[in-house]
Amino acid sequence: MIFRQLYDPVSSTYTYLLGCAESREAVVIDPVFEQHARDAALIRELGLDVRYVLDTHVHADHVTAAWLLKQAMGAEIVLSMRYGATDVDRAVDHGDVVQFGSCALEVRATPGHTLGCLTYVTSGQDMAFTGDCLMIRGAGRTDFQGGDVHEMWRSIREQIFSLPDDCLIYPGHDYQGRTVSTVGEEKRFNPRIGGDAREEDFVGYMDNLGLPHPKLLDIAVPANLHSGRPASDTRPDPIRWGPVIVTFAGVPEVPPEWVAQHLDELFILDVRSEGEFDGELGRVKGAHLIPLDELRERIDEVPRECPVVVVCQSGKRSAKGAEILLQAGYQKVANVAGGLIHWSRLALPFREQVT
Repeated sequence: MIFRQLYDPVSSTYTYLLGCAESREAVVIDPVFEQHARDAALIRELGLDVRYVLDTHVHADHVTAAWLLKQAMGAEIVLSMRYGATDVDRAVDHGDVVQFGSCALEVRATPGHTLGCLTYVTSGQDMAFTGDCLMIRGAGRTDFQGGDVHEMWRSIREQIFSLPDDCLIYPGHDYQGRTVSTVGEEKRFNPRIGGDAREEDFVGYMDNLGLPHPKLLDIAVPANLHSGRPASDTRPDPIRWGPVIVTFAGVPEVPPEWVAQHLDELFILDVRSEGEFDGELGRVKGAHLIPLDELRERIDEVPRECPVVVVCQSGKRSAKGAEILLQAGYQKVANVAGGLIHWSRLALPFREQVT
């Protein structure tokens, strides 16, 4: 199974991407609205077809990207039926199964943090995605959204601690950079519910957390009851000046074929050395040379009124050049994917070769 763990530093949220290696069908668990472009880039680069987007619960600290993934990729939205939320394609409950290719997730109802919290368990019971129920050396708060500390005790003890000890625990959040635990570890070392803890110990601990309400509570919960769908049904503005795709590495790229067709509309910035610029590989017609190690000092030579396309031999140095321009406030910037090596392979026109 294909597996990736992603992180949102603002809300300390983990997003999980799981895919079937044979069919390329995939699911996304707990996506964050602001990280949609990053996640979509990774999905595209891995060649996955997202069938379902799953939220472990209605989040109070961030807005889900479920609706965005549905609009962009046709994914079906999955959420607990206990919320009665709108814009949900599949309302699930305990015992249901979410299938993607030859892989599957079992749905386990684990209320306590909220009334509709779910834990998703792989068919081999080797991975469990516990949301804000059981966390690494912790457990989700139980003081709002229908939370109940006694229900959480039962959820963890009966639905999560009943899994094999070597089952990996992947939580919805971690605020100290911890990424994974196991059922066995948490049964032994979790300070709230592990070891010889009894229900009254757990209740006493949880009732005295003294945590402030999440800052986004009044925004996130109403939005997430609509699967993160904005009131205006609008998506983040796409880049309109060209067919720019932002990679998972965060690099905006345009295909060389498009560049070759729009040379008169673009500022072509070549960041190779002077020797390479005059070398056998050649250069794009009309390209302006500013070697990468001089770009910061000569950045004023790059116009701001038209799109800037950065090129080099392989697309690696030019990716850094694009980053430098973006950091300097340039709005319309992209790297030529594959650089002049790829340009040459495509036998594109408008390419000068120095003889």
